[in-house]
Amino acid sequence: MKRTLYTLFVAILLLTSCSQYNSLLKTNDVECRYEAAKAYFVNRSYSKAAPLLEDLIATFKGHRNAEESLYMLGMCYYESGDYETAAQYFKTYYTTYQRGVFNELARFHCGKSLFKNIPVPELDQSSTYSAMQELQLFMEYYPASIYRTEAQEMLFAMHDVLVEKDFLSAKLYYELGSFDLMRNNYQACIVTAQNALKDYPYTKLREELSMLILRAKYKMASKSVEEKKVDRYRDTVDEYYAFKNEFPDSKYIEEAEDYYREALKIVNE
Repeated sequence: MKRTLYTLFVAILLLTSCSQYNSLLKTNDVECRYEAAKAYFVNRSYSKAAPLLEDLIATFKGHRNAEESLYMLGMCYYESGDYETAAQYFKTYYTTYQRGVFNELARFHCGKSLFKNIPVPELDQSSTYSAMQELQLFMEYYPASIYRTEAQEMLFAMHDVLVEKDFLSAKLYYELGSFDLMRNNYQACIVTAQNALKDYPYTKLREELSMLILRAKYKMASKSVEEKKVDRYRDTVDEYYAFKNEFPDSKYIEEAEDYYREALKIVNE
């Protein structure tokens, strides 16, 4: 508490002695600019702190205040919602100061900045993979960190995004199945959904993915040439049993039983 009050007191003095903000940007007194930048940072005036800090990190190379200035600059952009720029500065910090005082925080906030910038499931997920990698590295470097739980929660959230993307892709393949008979879109649907279940076995979309596989197997069997029909309907029956065992009270159980009865007729003929 004393330190906080002291910092605020110094802030008021410095902002008064250094005159107006434009004068701060032009002054050659780097210590004055540094203390003013800290004062603006403490008072959450990030838009004013950032330009001062950007100039200082170039001036402060090798200086005792360079490390803190770089970390504060990353936090300025993070708190301002510019997560892409924040991530760049945090990464610069922990690669430059591998044993820095703020290394744990910089790695965590780098991952969190990338997480806050991930796209919706329908779009390319390259940035999601980058965020996941950053947070996984953070947990490897700091397994006992107080931020570990939050990092794990972000990873789980990104898993959900990736599963949803796979689900939407599998669903699209299924919907295309009736329109493009030259390509085996039903098989593509099955493989995509099965891979999603393999990669993310505890996903909240497990029931939907499993039902989509059953639907696609039934549709693929119904549109198959005669010599393949029986085997594919038999595969549909097996898929039904697997689905019913895992989801006996599923909201899709009546639909699943319809596929089962139709498939069983062909298998028993």
